[in-house]
Amino acid sequence: MNGDGGTERGPAPRRTVMVRGHAVGRDFVLIAGPCAVESEAQTLAAARAVAAAGAHMLRGGAYKPRTSPHDFQGLGEAGLAILAKAREETGLAVVTEVLDPRDIDKVGRVADMFQVGSRSMRNYPLLKELGHVDRPVLLKRGMSATLDEWLAAADYILSGGNEDVVLCERGIRTFETATRNTLDLSAVPAVKALSPLPVIVDPSHGTGRADLVRPLSLAAVAAGADGLLIEVHRDPPRALSDNGQQIEPAAFARLAREVKALRAHLEGVAP
Repeated sequence: MNGDGGTERGPAPRRTVMVRGHAVGRDFVLIAGPCAVESEAQTLAAARAVAAAGAHMLRGGAYKPRTSPHDFQGLGEAGLAILAKAREETGLAVVTEVLDPRDIDKVGRVADMFQVGSRSMRNYPLLKELGHVDRPVLLKRGMSATLDEWLAAADYILSGGNEDVVLCERGIRTFETATRNTLDLSAVPAVKALSPLPVIVDPSHGTGRADLVRPLSLAAVAAGADGLLIEVHRDPPRALSDNGQQIEPAAFARLAREVKALRAHLEGVAP
């Protein structure tokens, strides 16, 4: 037992989580798409662009938890229908957020992987219910969570019998104001030393700045991340949420090529 009365953690064999044929933890994955599903045209344009650039999964929020109730909250079920159409056209797996245990069945009819956002990391009723589903879960780190608290949240899902959990480092709240959050890349190797779960990195929320997505993505690859979660929008200034951190499709295509080349270099093989 550790000092907090929890179970001691230590190195363990790496776990592979299958998401629509993609082996997260064995293979590097690129998850990309808009912060929010705003319209069919906007989402399909993003899906086509990221698929062409080599993304494996499409991210997009049909339900958006926002700080202000007056901000765009997502399209709900209409957004889910758009994501389903994007998957049908592109073949991309769909990663989308679930906020309420009562919505698991509804969201699960479309999601290939449920996303638990930073605000929901401590939504224990939701985590417990996700422990009983036959579907992978992407668990984002809470904005003020320690690594132990993050892993304890994962344990709520794991203890229910669902072992298909992928962790996502998305930045933590610090005193720094130059970025939206402070992306904690030390968490990648640190968590891997404690847990067998795959770890991916979200540099979009981690910085809140489109100009920092590229360097932090490459740094995440060097730190040993199992994948990246990147927000891509065809017209970022007009995005209805988080417009300062979304990159254009052309920038994502360039970044995807750089990520592939860097991984090949680190692994000592030709790209």
